[in-house]
Amino acid sequence: MFSRTRMWVSLIVLQSISVLAFAQAPATAPLATNQLKPDIFWISGGGGNSGVIIGDKGVIVIDAKISAESGKQLLEEIAKITTKPVKAVILTHSDGDHVNGLASFPEGIRIIAHENNRKEQEQALAAGGRGAPPVGHLPTEVLTKNKESFVIEGVKFEGYHWGPAHTSGDLVIYLPKEKVVFTGDLTANGDPRIHSEKGGTTLGWITTSTGMLHLDSDQFVPGHGMVLSKSDIQAKLKQTEAKRAKIQALVKQGKSLEEIKSEVGDDPPGGGMGAPFPSFTELVFQESM
Repeated sequence: MFSRTRMWVSLIVLQSISVLAFAQAPATAPLATNQLKPDIFWISGGGGNSGVIIGDKGVIVIDAKISAESGKQLLEEIAKITTKPVKAVILTHSDGDHVNGLASFPEGIRIIAHENNRKEQEQALAAGGRGAPPVGHLPTEVLTKNKESFVIEGVKFEGYHWGPAHTSGDLVIYLPKEKVVFTGDLTANGDPRIHSEKGGTTLGWITTSTGMLHLDSDQFVPGHGMVLSKSDIQAKLKQTEAKRAKIQALVKQGKSLEEIKSEVGDDPPGGGMGAPFPSFTELVFQESM
């Protein structure tokens, strides 16, 4: 038991260091603007996907890219769509590729996030070094309930937090009138990507995915990649539940991690996207011990 505990402590320490480096990795993909509805867009490249919602007199942005440069490019892309100013930013989670572009946004801008997202950013700032969020751009407003409704520039939003999943501060953003969902990194290619060092859990991911399926939408904008349908979410949830149950059963049989990886398969950490945190199989194994 001691050796296994020591192994996981070492892994989490290395994971935390690597995540900080990954958060500041240079963004090479050019930005590309895609339209979902007359006043709803999503912009890929430069880090995680960003949502752009045009309201009555201003723009609401969901997630702000990976760096000051890509944040500047995001604002330039928005200016091509509308002359209305950016009035608010909503963050789906605290990862640097969704947060650090705020460095190019005006200081004092309204920034909305889950309370645990702010705590994670504060901890990163206190630790210093690569991966810390831009000073002066922490969330100005935090959501504390499992569901909160709010209106910005005439647009109604619903923010959902079903518990720790990808991180401890995930926020699913739903526009009920337009029936569009912004999921952040809760949806991804391959196995779910989960930051255990930020309090994320595989069970929380399943709970959150189940919650998303109850939203009246067939357009789910992920943190990376193309827009997903409800059937895509359903298929991923079913596959993940089955894999998690099988891993847990093998743990009960006394199988080693390597034996379990061989039997169930094991996506590269981060679902093949290069993120340096433990794979889904490793995390379920850890949680089951």
